[in-house]
Amino acid sequence: MIYDCVIIGGGIAGLQAAIQLGRYKHRVLVIDANDGRSTICNSYHNILGYPDGVSGKELRRIGKLHAKQLNVSFMDKKIVSAEKSQELFVLKTEGGEGFVARRVLLATGVMDRLPSFEEIMPCLGITVYVCPDCDGYEVEGKRTIVMGAGNTGAHMALTISYWASDIIYINDEQKPVDEVLISQLNEKNIQYMSEPIAQVLATGTNFYGVRLKNGAEMKAERGFIAYGGNKVKSELAKQLGVERLENQHINVDARTKMTNVPHVWAAGDVSAHSEQVTIAMGEGSQAAIWIHKSIINTN
Repeated sequence: MIYDCVIIGGGIAGLQAAIQLGRYKHRVLVIDANDGRSTICNSYHNILGYPDGVSGKELRRIGKLHAKQLNVSFMDKKIVSAEKSQELFVLKTEGGEGFVARRVLLATGVMDRLPSFEEIMPCLGITVYVCPDCDGYEVEGKRTIVMGAGNTGAHMALTISYWASDIIYINDEQKPVDEVLISQLNEKNIQYMSEPIAQVLATGTNFYGVRLKNGAEMKAERGFIAYGGNKVKSELAKQLGVERLENQHINVDARTKMTNVPHVWAAGDVSAHSEQVTIAMGEGSQAAIWIHKSIINTN
């Protein structure tokens, strides 16, 4: 089968695009590796209609159900190679299974570099956060620990000082911090410690601090993660000759979300924009509209 569009990535941007393309009655396949940000966030708090929060898993569940009602197909696979063959795109999985499409939407996203403390995972989005624009509001009036590395963690601590006044920055990886940032931390009365973390203290979704390797316990009500080095999943874009920025995000047309390669689009966190669920939704829909226009204009 030749699909009108294959969407690589079944997160928020990919699902929103799938719904829109399904409503245009195109033959659409979503191929998802199930390893994106939306699989691990237990609560988003800044989405219209969900004042009490909604998990990434729930958004994915209802989004997939919605798309399936519009005859969109789904497959849980990881695409590892992509190439253009004349006017079509050939996509192959790790096992060598191939798919052919007239259009491709890359919605492969970004994955944060998280420390290897399994206690953190149930807390993500509930008492431990990664995005100050999404969740800085959640730490207002709360004693907050920033777990991070070097300048990245220092910048996070300074950013969330807009909301919180009782902040500890623990430079877990003990990477250098610029003197100007140290000065700014002091000005904001942010406690700075360059010590490795031995254990995250949490019970279920309730984060309550960390234990350092020197044995000291630091108690808090909320946590933020800021290690830097997040992985931008744009390898397939590179294979297709798509232009990427220095930070590996995909460059797209602001109006259409199409890349420099005709009939290849990108939407969501993998493209160059503020990494927000609501923006990913909009970009997925926007890309789908222009994918539809390109299909009907060639028929």
